Amino acid sequence: EGAARGRPSTELWRATVARMAPSPALRTEGSLLLAHRSDMGAAQRVLARLATALPGTPGARPLTAAELAEMEPALQGAGHAWLLPREGQIDPVGAMLAWHAQAPGVRWHWGRPVASVKAAALTFVDGTELGFDLVFDVRGTGARPELPVRGVRGETAWLHAPGHGLTRPVRLLHPRHRVYLVPRPGDIVLVGASEIESEDRSPVSLRSAVELMSAAHSVLPALAEARIVRLDVNLRPALPDNEPKIEATPGRVRINGLFRHGWLIAPALVADALHQCGLAPRPQAEEIT
Repeated sequence: EGAARGRPSTELWRATVARMAPSPALRTEGSLLLAHRSDMGAAQRVLARLATALPGTPGARPLTAAELAEMEPALQGAGHAWLLPREGQIDPVGAMLAWHAQAPGVRWHWGRPVASVKAAALTFVDGTELGFDLVFDVRGTGARPELPVRGVRGETAWLHAPGHGLTRPVRLLHPRHRVYLVPRPGDIVLVGASEIESEDRSPVSLRSAVELMSAAHSVLPALAEARIVRLDVNLRPALPDNEPKIEATPGRVRINGLFRHGWLIAPALVADALHQCGLAPRPQAEEIT
């Protein structure tokens, strides 16, 4: 279900970014899946899951060494590579800053944790209650115990690497982690691992940091002189089936369980939620292009 929302979300992102000023970085040239020769079995399992999730759509295309070098000359050392043509990336920080700049009439409540959410009202931890026509509950693990949400630890390293040359997101299959590399504006490469079954929010360990950055350097040698800007840790909310959930009732809409999909499928989820609560028709991808 999460994967199926990817394509309409890409079209929605294009339409949304076109109306934003300043426009956040959006690229839709696909992403790459890489595997070292010893990790071919893990790659085949991932490819099989992708084919099952999206039957009848263009799947991962295997690349020769020459094709990979033409697409991403900065990448080296991978024994196998595939192009996932329908994927893209957006800069979340740039998008949030642009939305904030375009919402002068919005009242923001920074630093005020929410204790509970009910129909048409929310209560802060200080006891203050505010009423609304409609409340959207997107608290992730904060929605427990009403939803069976678990946190999946995500670790990221922000690296400053001028001239790194990477233009597409990359997933690298690693014996311990599924490592990803994402180019960001300002010569930044984001390196992370998205599936660690733990709710531990403690800082990144030395072992994890070394494994992440060694794996990234094994396919992107330009990171050798990169500077570590920061190391981040947080939890991705996941439901038992690892799929997102929308629950629309009078006065309240819940969206949760985005797990590793996150920003990829957010526009399609919001469109579905607005449709379910009667605020908008469900847009079709072909109507947006």
